Amino acid sequence: MPFKVAIVGRPNVGKSTLFNRLVGKKLALVDDTPGVTRDRREGEAHLGDLTFTIIDTAGLEEAIGDSLEARMRRQTDAAIADADICLLLMDARAGVTPLDKRFAQILRKFPTPVILAANKCEGGAGEAGRMEAYELGLGAPIPLSAEHGEGLSALYQSLQPYADAANESDARQAREEAEAEGEEFDGPFDPDAPWEPDTTAPLRIAVVGRPNVGKSTLVNLLLGEDRMMTGPEAGITRDAIGIEWMWNGRRVKLFDTAGMRRRARVIHKLEKLSVADTLRAIRFAEVVAITLDASIPFERQDLHIADLVEREGRGMIIVVNKWDTVENPQEKLRELKEELLRLLPQVRGLPIVTLSALTGRGTDKLMPAIAKVHTLWNARVPTAKLNRWLEDAVARHPPPASKGRAINLKYMAQVKTRPPTFAVFSSRAEEVPTAYKRYLVNGLREAFDIPAVPIRLFMRARKNPFAEKKKRNN
Repeated sequence: MPFKVAIVGRPNVGKSTLFNRLVGKKLALVDDTPGVTRDRREGEAHLGDLTFTIIDTAGLEEAIGDSLEARMRRQTDAAIADADICLLLMDARAGVTPLDKRFAQILRKFPTPVILAANKCEGGAGEAGRMEAYELGLGAPIPLSAEHGEGLSALYQSLQPYADAANESDARQAREEAEAEGEEFDGPFDPDAPWEPDTTAPLRIAVVGRPNVGKSTLVNLLLGEDRMMTGPEAGITRDAIGIEWMWNGRRVKLFDTAGMRRRARVIHKLEKLSVADTLRAIRFAEVVAITLDASIPFERQDLHIADLVEREGRGMIIVVNKWDTVENPQEKLRELKEELLRLLPQVRGLPIVTLSALTGRGTDKLMPAIAKVHTLWNARVPTAKLNRWLEDAVARHPPPASKGRAINLKYMAQVKTRPPTFAVFSSRAEEVPTAYKRYLVNGLREAFDIPAVPIRLFMRARKNPFAEKKKRNN
């Protein structure tokens, strides 16, 4: 298994910048504001021929109790305990601060090995601060520039011994397992042998919604651990954090996202970055769980989010959280279904799952409902059945004539899935009105039982074989 490296340090020393550099993508939000990162984020890092798991953490801060900073600190402590190596990052330009010294002492209490790195050393800047870092007692500090990619070769050399140790550990574990099963181990372990990953793609789910509706609490409940930070404060989550998970033997990747407020209220740069990160999570997801607060469901922003998910072509499910606070559940559920049908007619048949992420009640219904929506999102209808249905649909309600001429719909085919996408061929495709296309989409949903997912329908013109000949004769 790849070894794990946790990047730790006080706020605003460049941990997220280094994380993005090593994973080769801008996954973590980066801003000049201290304390941008709150939850720990994992990614697959590549450095030369090394492949390892990198963990970005919140800035280490002195905090106790149940304050937001203390909860952030506990997330970082969990990352340190889970890692094979800690990479303590300091700001070489600022020099060694009392907080750097304090956290060097804290890290020495952990059994996890520590590598010290002095960031912001581009062009020789920060050399004096790097020399100060020797007093932390963690060995020679590696000069780095996460922003410019300098010093990565020195980091590679520092990590190489741990990669060798991880390979030896893998070989030893394989040998012990083989011996326990009475099989011969045909080692030795070859670190240069090609790695064959699990090709089964995970089911990608994004949990989205307005701030403070309980998204992170729901994700923690599904995972069975306090993986995401939660609390009474709105807007705790800033990054879209993806977590691998197994459900009934199936790989799942859950994305907890920042709460999305109305665009007019999003004025700060950091919140704009958080919203952009949530939008990326929606585009990457296959099924989106739109989470509502049972006390104030279907606000304008909820509808805006649902419309956004539909336009992105993702399957969706409505999750009504805090259901334990509802006094008349049956009546409330009936009202919700009526509102859903009225407010979101473009995606008929959306499932509603009512639950309480705080108590766990009703959460067992969530994943089966998501799996069903995912199946529908991949639905494929045979061409023969489609054309029989099209013939009946046109016979019941023919398309309106255009300019005194009838519009003939010749045939129909499904051109792709994810979401289900269909093409209707006609010599006068561009003249089919929008209302008639909507009639066909609703008919497809009902006839082939495809609720809860967007359906795309395109009108395509059939080429007239006599058109070119007519042009030449003229």
